[in-house]
Amino acid sequence: MMQSVKLNNGVDMPLEGFGVFQITDPQECEQAVINAIETGYRLIDTASSYQNEEAVGSAIRKAGVPREELFITTKAYIQEMGYEKTLTAFETSLCKLGLDYLDLYLVHMPFGDYYGSWRAMEKLYKDGKIRAIGVCNFLPDRLLDLCYNVEITPQINQIEHHPHYQRTEELSLMRELNIQPQAWAPFAEGLKGMFTEPVLLQIAAKYGKTPAQVILRWNVQQNIIVIPKSVHRERMAENLAIWDFELSAEDMSLIATLDKNCPSMLDTRKISEIKRVYDYLKNPVLTSL
Repeated sequence: MMQSVKLNNGVDMPLEGFGVFQITDPQECEQAVINAIETGYRLIDTASSYQNEEAVGSAIRKAGVPREELFITTKAYIQEMGYEKTLTAFETSLCKLGLDYLDLYLVHMPFGDYYGSWRAMEKLYKDGKIRAIGVCNFLPDRLLDLCYNVEITPQINQIEHHPHYQRTEELSLMRELNIQPQAWAPFAEGLKGMFTEPVLLQIAAKYGKTPAQVILRWNVQQNIIVIPKSVHRERMAENLAIWDFELSAEDMSLIATLDKNCPSMLDTRKISEIKRVYDYLKNPVLTSL
């Protein structure tokens, strides 16, 4: 049975959800979200930069599940940073999604005037238009600095997190700050031999599961929310079938040995990565955001 976690403001959020990054074809995205909801997902994660909020909104309307049973997340990207820009971006996203409120709104990148954006998000939160607010890709220094300078502490920090990039010290800081971690790209898109790691194959065989299911289970057992993505209905069901087994302490220790302590997808301290993120604004072809 799907479990949930209580955020620092008391809001319950599912520990597993469905991401729609890189599903840019409107019909494919709409059908994928419908299939995900029918499969049992209730957390849907999108972003303005994914260019599919309209398709997500259409799927929500067609799926026939009461709005209050769903947990919908979207994000403001770099060009939407700043107080007024974020207020406008929020209304644009809400309109595209066809919703009256958001469950979670996130600052997508730690760049630009995100302090101005945070003030806007605090206002929207106080006005009851968002149930929770948070950030993405904030490294410890920026996360801590933000917390020292805002009225409302983020409820979420959505980060790259997988067996090759385990970020134990950062997770410890988030626990100290009472900020819920959420893992994007929990499989690192299969890069660097993720699915053929002997440790993961060995553990998967022991439980009659797949390496992907072991990775997802490893995350949720650390109380980390996961948002796997797939356009295949059978894979959606497979990713959701992680609530009928539990990894042992030995399993968790073995997986800990896979940590390369290096991102596979995004490094916001590398000059080349910062340039790539900003270049996306000029040529919005979805890669790893």
